[in-house]
Amino acid sequence: MANTGHIAVYDAKKVTVTVDGKFITGFGEGTFVTASKDEDGFEHSTSAQGDVGVAVRNNPVGTIEITLNQTSPSINFLDQLAASFKMVPVWVISNNDVKEKSGGTKAMITKPSDKEYSDTISERTYEIKVFDYTSN
Repeated sequence: MANTGHIAVYDAKKVTVTVDGKFITGFGEGTFVTASKDEDGFEHSTSAQGDVGVAVRNNPVGTIEITLNQTSPSINFLDQLAASFKMVPVWVISNNDVKEKSGGTKAMITKPSDKEYSDTISERTYEIKVFDYTSN
């Protein structure tokens, strides 16, 4: 019997986003969440003679962006949280074959979502700054 190798399965329903302990629902189509560190972990400099120096960046800040349908029941909660300037935990967890967890315990939503109305369902996007960002 031939070895077919590893076949992984991804299911978007196995990705959860929690903000202040509440599960966010009603995501938009396509990419509905992104998570990334705001800065590279280091910066290097090379001299004219080829000497290299490396400066470690200690910036712990990251950004999580979530996209919801305008019909999402989570919109009012996130808009109110943004307006309150409350610092909350935010986590993005993928329980797929490749397990991943991104986020932190100290985060704030930068602003309430921009609003757009159309003859179809539009989307609402939230940018969340995470001040102790971690990803693994």
